Amino acid sequence: MNILYLDHYAGSPTLGMQFRPYYLSKEWIKQGHKVTIVAASYSHLRTTQPITKNDLDEDIIDGITYIWINTPEYHSSGIKRILNILTYVIKLFKYSNRLLLKTSPDAVIASSTYPLDIYPAFRIAKKCKAKLVFELHDLWPLSPMLIGGYSQYHPFIWLLQKAENFACRKSDCVVSILGNTKDHLILHGLKSEKFFHVPNGFSENELNFEGTPIPEEHEELLQRLNAESNLIIGYAGGHAPSNALKSFVLASKYFENTSTISFVLVGNGNQKNELMQIAKNNNQKNIYFLPSVNKTSIPQLLLKFDLLYAGGTSSILHQYGTSYNKITDYMLAEKPIIFAVDEPNCLVERVGCGIQIPAENKTKLIEAIQLLSNYSQEEREEMGKKGRQYALSNLNYTSLSIKIIEVIENP
Repeated sequence: MNILYLDHYAGSPTLGMQFRPYYLSKEWIKQGHKVTIVAASYSHLRTTQPITKNDLDEDIIDGITYIWINTPEYHSSGIKRILNILTYVIKLFKYSNRLLLKTSPDAVIASSTYPLDIYPAFRIAKKCKAKLVFELHDLWPLSPMLIGGYSQYHPFIWLLQKAENFACRKSDCVVSILGNTKDHLILHGLKSEKFFHVPNGFSENELNFEGTPIPEEHEELLQRLNAESNLIIGYAGGHAPSNALKSFVLASKYFENTSTISFVLVGNGNQKNELMQIAKNNNQKNIYFLPSVNKTSIPQLLLKFDLLYAGGTSSILHQYGTSYNKITDYMLAEKPIIFAVDEPNCLVERVGCGIQIPAENKTKLIEAIQLLSNYSQEEREEMGKKGRQYALSNLNYTSLSIKIIEVIENP
């Protein structure tokens, strides 16, 4: 099968996020399929941008053909980012015939977070009688409306809503990363039997718990805490308001006189200084802030913790499901998880690998920590094993990629 994968933000291990298109494409190539990813030359998610000289530039990364569409840079949300999006979509239209002739796709996947690329994807798919797949990352325009405060009458929001409706009506199937979006999409024209949930996952090739050693600063602190027989509650990831770390820091104060419990946050972000100041103002000695580590060091880092925390803000968006990559990392680390996100039927609860509590609720977080700290070591290990076993069986990109192919080939 020839697959044309349109993903504005597609990256790679060398370029940075986002990784899903890369890992799925690697698996499809192993299975004998041919994949071409078409992405924008600039994305705020990447740590490194590809070098481009023309409107269309081709690159080969680990056997995957990437075609970069030249788009303007932007450094914040707003008009420049919208211009970047519109440039990508317009140029997809402009070069649709060239892309069609080059790839002769049997399947066209529109997968750019926002839904506008469904239009050029539909055009290409119709011309070559290919299957049209809409891959849903986030609910746009609902997300920018709730997070950015945009009115439903804003011209760009109106345009996004029209595109989402079009995708629901015209796609042969919808592959949603979010698990609870089916009813929402049905309201916008999707037929129930066309909905499929395929979450984010991990690459088995990178499943190596030796990994890159963690930095000396991290090793020294964690060794000392372990030597003191502390229960270490860890967080690894961005320090931003969206991760609800303020309630985590505030809850830690309750345990400041409990010498057996410590809190460690690893990462960077625009809220880190504020979080450190809260702990400093409280004169806390039981909470520690460490710099971020390389992605390859994450597995070894997580093994140093006893419990792992993941949180999100109180948001109506979470009722449609979440796709936190760190949850997969946490599950593979075989550690119990405290999941402070308002997501119905969440994975952590379904698998039994942790405890779900309401978002941004310090009291419930304290109660969850008390509960898990009173578990025996064997009980916590059993909880962690459930998570790892589930992830190994259901969240590897080999099985996820096969599932998507089955969805595409379904008559």
